[in-house]
Amino acid sequence: MQVIIIGDGGHSRVIQEMIISCGSSISAILDDKYEHGIRRNGIIYAQISFLPKLLKKDTKIVIAIGSNAIRKRIVRRINIIPEMYATIIHPTAVISTSAQIGYGTVVMPHVVINAQAAVGTHCIINTASIIEHDNTIGDFSHISPNATLTGNVTTGEGVHVGASSTIIPGKHLGSWSIIGAGSTVIEHIPAYSKAVGCPTRIIERILIK
Repeated sequence: MQVIIIGDGGHSRVIQEMIISCGSSISAILDDKYEHGIRRNGIIYAQISFLPKLLKKDTKIVIAIGSNAIRKRIVRRINIIPEMYATIIHPTAVISTSAQIGYGTVVMPHVVINAQAAVGTHCIINTASIIEHDNTIGDFSHISPNATLTGNVTTGEGVHVGASSTIIPGKHLGSWSIIGAGSTVIEHIPAYSKAVGCPTRIIERILIK
């Protein structure tokens, strides 16, 4: 599979290595920091607006940008069918055969996604995180390294769960909420809220632009 990557920062470098480890190849890396298109080692580097010139039937796209909100804006901007996005899963990840993973989602090394879990589109399921049985993860969410979402946890769109945090069973994280690193969530978290601590407390409301 040929893959076009949108974004060329630190998160992108991780995904670039994952694509190679999965046996696919990178045809282009697009980022608006490139004022002029260049080709280096067989890979095209150009602005995102160059994408239509590169699309082919056998080519997939992945948005390799850590910001949930920016990933959503780019999906709206390029306006292609969902099937053109690649789902990238590292070979060391353990994925239940009954789990569902959406288009454009990236599953990092040593992740576990258990039975009947459903992960939305354009999510980041980061290194060694655990998505337990019957979880539902909303589109454009980011589950950070070593986070644990226990059974029957649900999230809205654009949620960011911080590194090494734990969500106890049956709790809901509202859309665009942020859970601080190392936190323990024992109650539902409203949308557009930032919660931190063990147990968590809400410390601010979030404005999404």
